[in-house]
Amino acid sequence: MTQTKAPGAPPPPALWPDVLAAYAMPALTAGLAGALTRQPQLVAAALTTISGTSALVAAVLGAVLRRRPARIRPARTPRALAAAGLGLAGAALGLAAGLAAAHWLPQVPALSDSPWPRRLPADLPVSAAIAATVTAWRRLPAAPRPVRNTP
Repeated sequence: MTQTKAPGAPPPPALWPDVLAAYAMPALTAGLAGALTRQPQLVAAALTTISGTSALVAAVLGAVLRRRPARIRPARTPRALAAAGLGLAGAALGLAAGLAAAHWLPQVPALSDSPWPRRLPADLPVSAAIAATVTAWRRLPAAPRPVRNTP
């Protein structure tokens, strides 16, 4: 099911710049924060779970929003409300994945002493929420402004 567009309308914007930015910006900001505060675990998390989650959410949500029919979201729903709702949904899914991974990954012998699985319930929901909100804001069209007839 593809989005119908008017003849001559420009194609939807490419998805790869959003995914690249979703990976690069958290990697730079969290990695720099980890380097400045001398937290090597934060630097490693910035390059893996934080940025990876962000890029994955941007890719999946961007692809879904790119392919959705235009009539999915009511025209009067404010873009900020839709973006916030998708951000909350991303946070909830990220938290569920983080909690499950934090429970099961320490049972893997190679990860039993690693602090990495304990970071996941914090890293995944925050990364997913930010990526989902930003991607939704960029990909959802603004609601049309009402036309006022002035006499």
